[in-house]
Amino acid sequence: MENPIDRPDRPERPGRPVAGRRFYDGDNRPVTPKQFRPDRGGSEFDERPARPKGRGGSDNRDEAAGDRTGRSDRGETRPPFRERGGEGSNERPRYENRPAQAASIDMLFGLRPIQEALNAGRTLEKIFLLRGTKNSLVTDISAAARAAGIQVQLVPVEKLDNLTRKNHQGAVAFVSPIDYAPLDTIVTGLFEEGKVPFLLLLDRITDVRNFGAIARTAECLGVQAIVVPGRGAAQINGDALKTSAGALNILPVCRENNLQDSIRFLQQSGVTVVACTEKADDAVGAAEIDFTGPVAVLMGSEEDGISPELLRLADVKLKVPMAGQIQSLNVSVAAGIMLFEVARQRVNAA
Repeated sequence: MENPIDRPDRPERPGRPVAGRRFYDGDNRPVTPKQFRPDRGGSEFDERPARPKGRGGSDNRDEAAGDRTGRSDRGETRPPFRERGGEGSNERPRYENRPAQAASIDMLFGLRPIQEALNAGRTLEKIFLLRGTKNSLVTDISAAARAAGIQVQLVPVEKLDNLTRKNHQGAVAFVSPIDYAPLDTIVTGLFEEGKVPFLLLLDRITDVRNFGAIARTAECLGVQAIVVPGRGAAQINGDALKTSAGALNILPVCRENNLQDSIRFLQQSGVTVVACTEKADDAVGAAEIDFTGPVAVLMGSEEDGISPELLRLADVKLKVPMAGQIQSLNVSVAAGIMLFEVARQRVNAA
């Protein structure tokens, strides 16, 4: 063991006192605690103003920052600086419970940018406003969104903070990757072109992957447009576009404020509305129903199926025949079966 008497004389105290005892390394050299920045001999850091003491003002990082190659003033070799959460790091992310947003989702922040987007006619998927905010901009945004059929939700600040880490100023809007088409324009255009309408109505389909899968099947089987409600429908985002395999970029989507009015409009236009529901008595394929004319297939939500008010308006009600014990199908699979029956009859009649 080293004899303390053999230690060399201690150097003079630095200009700034060091609290507590002195420390020595393995070579018996004095080491200055890192909370006191040593004199750097005219380096670029000397001209930097001193950082405030207290919370957030510690200068402990300066020794590691003195040489970006990883060598400190104490002669020790340190690994290069690694950012929080980088490869090999055991540190937990700062916002571990915050969901990561898909890169394909485009968002707007702030009341003024959202108002300008609405005035410019930009297609917005959904708008979130801070609950309790009352000013003229909020009133104008809400009125313009209702007129355009865009859903507006009043949410607490925690919801907005979970949507984005940026300074949202109490307003966040999702920009739709597609442009919606008016239903009356679609139907009128089909009749004028001499085509037989084949439409699909989706009542409160909330899962984006189900929606994307349905859109892909619908486009493949000849559906000419998809109709969705203004509220309670799946958000058309990057996941929906990916699941649809690009079908949502081809197939028109109509967002209507009231599906009951949409069904009445279709019936007045000569379109037969066929509801696919497990509450029906007749099965698909067993009933003698002609699908070669103008048809609109109505599918319900994943949870409770078609709304009772919409089901009462349907001209025809059919169910998918099942012999298994589960007696339940995913809505995208049921939609595929229903749309295939319509496509099959049309191909045979051609």
